[in-house]
Amino acid sequence: MGLKADWLVAVESLLAAENIQVEYLNHTCCHLLFIPQGKLVLNLVSLNHPYSPDEFISLQEAYQLKNIHVIHLWEDIFITRQAQVLSRIKSFTGLNRSIHGRNTIVEKISKEDADLFLNQYHLQGSVGARYRYCLSHKNETVAVATFSNKRKMSRQGPDYTSAELIRFATKDGITVTGGLSKLIKHYVNLLAPNDLMSYADRDWSLGKSYMAAGFKLKAITPPSKLYLDRITLQRYFSHRIPDQPDESPASPYIEIFNTGNLKFILDL
Repeated sequence: MGLKADWLVAVESLLAAENIQVEYLNHTCCHLLFIPQGKLVLNLVSLNHPYSPDEFISLQEAYQLKNIHVIHLWEDIFITRQAQVLSRIKSFTGLNRSIHGRNTIVEKISKEDADLFLNQYHLQGSVGARYRYCLSHKNETVAVATFSNKRKMSRQGPDYTSAELIRFATKDGITVTGGLSKLIKHYVNLLAPNDLMSYADRDWSLGKSYMAAGFKLKAITPPSKLYLDRITLQRYFSHRIPDQPDESPASPYIEIFNTGNLKFILDL
């Protein structure tokens, strides 16, 4: 796969093709595109940038004070997940078609179908999960959520259990109003954990959908070091990398980072 030249131009062209208007912002360190329609700033992060996670976090927090959401859009993510990137941007800018959750039906979904849906529509693709449910609208799957099994939390009490919302995604071009809450309610009615936790990727999310569903922010995890395969553009955490990287120019990996996660808890 590898990297492609002029990816910054490709981002602008993609947005223009969708009639998403952008303004160029002058900034000392970053290539910023402002989308007025969604009060959204895209920080376009090339892989050869010289910046630190703290600089990106400070940028995000400064704009958040102005009620503007900053997304850190990395070069490799745009190249490998272009459709998902566009879908998220359209969602933020209110360009999606809206379906109300009350007009959908909750159904159990197979691992194969959940993986297919999440790999197509979730920015980070699918990962392992114990329980999988979808929302169906007129015989069309419009959203999928996956959950862990319950885990005992002895520190909270002898019978206290917690579970994790692992993934939630909607089909491209669709927003399901109340859809996340409906899927959570279905899971909670079946498993009855004492709380449900989940993580939001700080590069992309302020956690508004979680807070709308009743979650509360409990912690912010620190940025993580990642390694990117130059050819496949696969990202790895340091403990999962197939071969230990080195710092030579011949290394197959590029060292990158994320800005951490927002940890949310829903008390039940």
